[in-house]
Amino acid sequence: MKSAAANRKRWLRRLGITVVMVAALLVASCAMFFEGPYRAVTSAPKQPMVVDVHCHCAGIGGGNSGCFVSKNLQSSYKFGIYLKAFGVTREQLLAEGDGITIRRISEHVGRSTNVAAALVLAIDGVVDDQGRLDTNRTEFYVPNEFVQRETAKFTNLFWGASINPYRPDSIQRLEWAHRNGARLVKWLPSIMLIDPADERIAPFYKRMVELEMPLLSHTGQERSFTHARDELADPVRLELPLKLGVTVIAAHIASTGSNDNERDVDRLAKMMAKHPKLYSEISSLTQVNKLGYLKEALLRPEFQGRLLYGTDFPLINTALVSPYFFPLNLKAGQMADIAAIENPWDRDVAMKHALGVPDDIFHRTAEVLKLAPK
Repeated sequence: MKSAAANRKRWLRRLGITVVMVAALLVASCAMFFEGPYRAVTSAPKQPMVVDVHCHCAGIGGGNSGCFVSKNLQSSYKFGIYLKAFGVTREQLLAEGDGITIRRISEHVGRSTNVAAALVLAIDGVVDDQGRLDTNRTEFYVPNEFVQRETAKFTNLFWGASINPYRPDSIQRLEWAHRNGARLVKWLPSIMLIDPADERIAPFYKRMVELEMPLLSHTGQERSFTHARDELADPVRLELPLKLGVTVIAAHIASTGSNDNERDVDRLAKMMAKHPKLYSEISSLTQVNKLGYLKEALLRPEFQGRLLYGTDFPLINTALVSPYFFPLNLKAGQMADIAAIENPWDRDVAMKHALGVPDDIFHRTAEVLKLAPK
């Protein structure tokens, strides 16, 4: 027995020595190849106010919100991660109502020392041939009325509408959203099954121009849900609304996607020179599955002056995002200090700032959307 215990201690000691040696080699390798931030770090972002252009909420119907999440998504491991990131439980949603997710967002933003406000997004669903909501093909649904009602309770939240343009009353819905303070229209084409290049929805685009309502549309690959038609998120499909005069924000610089044997980010970059009303944003670009895209966004000349600040909350509050994914760009002390920041928005700003995101990106959301404190 003593021999077995001694062997186990020796094995554990050797394992510990091996782990320390491997860690030392990794640290040495990182030090040898350390590149520093993507761009020279400027002063920390200050006023004018920093606004998050890309913030999600969700619900399961608690409090008669009208929200729902598909059975497939609710049975996916991702659903539990999202609930934890929001800081809620299924039981709380049912007992207190889905509005608790928006209240949590307001509380986080209210405690942030860097971010003044967030723009919370509704999400419409797939519609059938008659233009009615198709719950069998809709991944998740967050009604405009719910988001408008709940964000109105907080001075640090704006809201964005989501309207499937294939609804027969889509223009009336757009006009209602505009009257009730929506700052833009949000689409997930690959989830909502919208083809932005479809000429049939040109009247919807023309009304958007008249109402000065920008379009925030997901571009690139989509892997946050159980299925997606990624070809619908090809940035080239946004040529139609741009030609008609819509201000378009192509989300995530079209990261990780590809079409016609060409990366979507390259397809988007080519469009920038042709369309002065085309912007993008940097939400999700610090996720582990998108390493390198923030560097590209900051250094490519096509994106200069066209990037907005966003987080893609709640994903910034998950294991997908960590300063420890950047050992070649952040020093050990920086990574530890950033990881220790409790507030998810302050942590996100600190990491992006340390990686070289300049002040103008943090402030551009408020400028482009003409936002002022409530």
